[in-house]
Amino acid sequence: MANNITVGALSAIFDDTKEKVAKPIVQCLHVKLLSSPSGGPDRYRAVFSDISNFVQTMLASSLNDLVNNGALRRGCFVQLKSFQANFVKGKRILIVLDLDVLEDLGECERIGDPKPLETKVAEVEKPTPTAISSDGFYGVVSEHSVAQPQRHQRATVPTMAPTHANIYPIEALSPYSHKWTIKARCTNKSAIKKWYNRNGEGRLFSVNLLDDSGEIRATAFKEQCDLLYPLFEEGSVYYISSPCRVQMAKREFSNVNNDYELTFERDTVIERAEDHEDVPQMRFNFTSIGHLHSVEKGTTIDVLGVLKTVEPVAEVPSKSTGKRYTKRELMLVDDTGYSVPLTIWGGMATSFDVMPDSVVAFKGVKVSDFGGRSLSLLNSGTITSDPDIEEAHKLKGWYDAQGKFDQFATHALSENAAISTGTRQDIYKAIVEVRDNQLGMTEKPDYFSLRATVVFIKQDTICYPACVQERCNKKVVQVDPEQWLCEHCEKSSLRPEYRYILSANVSDHTGQLWLNCFDEVGRAIMGMPANVLMELKESDDKAASEAILHATCQMWNLKCKAKLDNFQNQPR
Repeated sequence: MANNITVGALSAIFDDTKEKVAKPIVQCLHVKLLSSPSGGPDRYRAVFSDISNFVQTMLASSLNDLVNNGALRRGCFVQLKSFQANFVKGKRILIVLDLDVLEDLGECERIGDPKPLETKVAEVEKPTPTAISSDGFYGVVSEHSVAQPQRHQRATVPTMAPTHANIYPIEALSPYSHKWTIKARCTNKSAIKKWYNRNGEGRLFSVNLLDDSGEIRATAFKEQCDLLYPLFEEGSVYYISSPCRVQMAKREFSNVNNDYELTFERDTVIERAEDHEDVPQMRFNFTSIGHLHSVEKGTTIDVLGVLKTVEPVAEVPSKSTGKRYTKRELMLVDDTGYSVPLTIWGGMATSFDVMPDSVVAFKGVKVSDFGGRSLSLLNSGTITSDPDIEEAHKLKGWYDAQGKFDQFATHALSENAAISTGTRQDIYKAIVEVRDNQLGMTEKPDYFSLRATVVFIKQDTICYPACVQERCNKKVVQVDPEQWLCEHCEKSSLRPEYRYILSANVSDHTGQLWLNCFDEVGRAIMGMPANVLMELKESDDKAASEAILHATCQMWNLKCKAKLDNFQNQPR
């Protein structure tokens, strides 16, 4: 096992005169959980050895699972894949962003007698109180904090730029970090906003900062707001150096995926970076439209889709204040076969000029469960038309070749039953309980879940011809061989879009129950869109019947809504 360790690699990381190893293999000597601020994620420190030396490391929070599941432990061997060398309080600290645990090498007691890395005199900073030190940690001698006089300089571009030798990755920032500098691109800059509370009032603005490790939101208040607002430009790259407060993120105001956020202070140093090729332009973490059912309500996501339709600008009044807001409704589709409505607001709505069939990336979109699943772009969100990224090129190729001719499913809730995909935690019932408790027999609907098997599907009323206009779905009538009329929209089309209105008998160990299942659930049960089933029925009625029969004898988790309706003055 000693033969696998990259001897001398740790020293080379901190010494530019030595040859670097891109992905060194080292041994883990110690792992320790650091005390976390209230509500903050756990952070771990570890000591790694290359036999010659050992070094303290701070592990990125994305590696917590390796510690929690026992993979990263004392005596194991790891390969460092992504890391950043830093000096904190005169000590060498390695920020580890990614690693692999080499389980095939097993584990053993410490190999050799590694020594702490010697720190050159020129590299040692004056001792400064810092939260990153940890008493009693492996190889650390406790030091008393020495009070330092505060610098009093404004957060402006300095006349003589520092060398910025030790750049922190954004992903490694935490309340434990003290002396740091990040190099990041401003990807979004908000307008100046006024705030009021019982202690007074003020002004603020926020920026989103991006490097190749992650994103973070930073906010300037009061004097810092007026001072820094002219300095930041979207697309420009900056060096930002502490002191700058790192605190838990207020997720309701942020559209970036980070547990922390920054607050600019009086002594924060900010300067424009001239060399910016190494900093990415934009970072997305896309959620596909077909997987929105698994996203919790209120979550902020990024979404990439083809713009199917663009509605005109409309005004809606606020229910609480009566104030009118401008909005525009968009419809997005992607290669999962699903569509979703997305609302943009205010100035973004009025200035939106992207043409249908374009690929659009939305960053900072809030997920709502209104009517199933819908999206709303936050004020801090961004819109990028035809982004030059691999995912967009792939989606455009699919749409041009196939997608523009497809029919798309929606996340709209069915009227009486739905596959269990939402966030509502309904209680599972046996069918006998549904009957005995007379669920759905009062004015208010009852919601419950079933685990039951589909035993029969009525074939005579399995689907209906629907209007092809978005969000209409009303039944259309055939007035000519190639003309179908929607009396609701007063529009005609060459052919309808068939939608399921499936009546299924389901059974469990206690009894049977009839359920009305609409299009989304019908697609899941049948395994095909209603258009495909009707084409099959027209060409081979026997094959269509066999397809319906094949959909039976399948067990499903069903979310149901039981409601008493009146039809021709008769309750049902």
